[in-house]
Amino acid sequence: MSEFAGRVAVVTGAGSGIGRALALDLARRGAKLALSDMNTVGLAETVAQVEALGAEVRSDHLDVTQREAVLEYAKTIAEHFGKVNQVYNNAGIAYHGSFEKAEFKDFERVVDVDFYGVVNGTKAFLPYVIASGDGHIVNTSSLFGLLAIPGQSAYNAAKFAVRGFTEALRQEMLVAKHPVRVSCVHPGGIKTAIARNAVTGPDEDLASIAEFFDKRLARTSAEDAARTITNGVRKNKARILIGADARFLDAWVRLVGSSYQRVVATVVPRFMPKSQR
Repeated sequence: MSEFAGRVAVVTGAGSGIGRALALDLARRGAKLALSDMNTVGLAETVAQVEALGAEVRSDHLDVTQREAVLEYAKTIAEHFGKVNQVYNNAGIAYHGSFEKAEFKDFERVVDVDFYGVVNGTKAFLPYVIASGDGHIVNTSSLFGLLAIPGQSAYNAAKFAVRGFTEALRQEMLVAKHPVRVSCVHPGGIKTAIARNAVTGPDEDLASIAEFFDKRLARTSAEDAARTITNGVRKNKARILIGADARFLDAWVRLVGSSYQRVVATVVPRFMPKSQR
């Protein structure tokens, strides 16, 4: 409890999925919460649930791609609570489709939210987290930040970038001897709405892809994911792997090296829903 009780924790993407589960888990651990999302309805539901647990909470509509708004938001939260201890850069979106047929706007949107949203949140809050004297930055990458698969070039690009950025940031905090710990989160298949809310490329059937993800890949609940994250934060883990799939595939890729790409390129098309021609 000492890692969270009385600490001010910022969670983006708190209106559903892992973000909501994180907010609830942190509330149970005694944290004060600053929650944000683009989905104001979902965010209000999360707020009601954490308030029922007795947590002190502030909620805000926030688009993490809007840099100036994120900078102002960080200042507002620091003034409201008097400090910021933990930042969970969790907001994210998905895209499925071949790069060959992808439009620049869809590719850029994924990178803006999933990568630059993390960069914006980290940059905006870092001075306050350092000033707290007891800080932690937690950035959400993905299993797809550990290995690439066809149809996920935009998501892979963003999540690999989050991984590299976060690992470099952890090292910089160590070099500078700042009182800030840094963790990178790599969820495998989590039971959330991310696949159902994804954008797809031309000729892709979103309903079939979402059904495949929900039935075949999503093995870990959002609640279990949240507990894994907070336990990883408590233990100051550099890399927090969520789910047996993430742990297995991470070990496999490190074992076989780049040869994993040919295996994945052979196996994935056999199981993924076929494109609509």
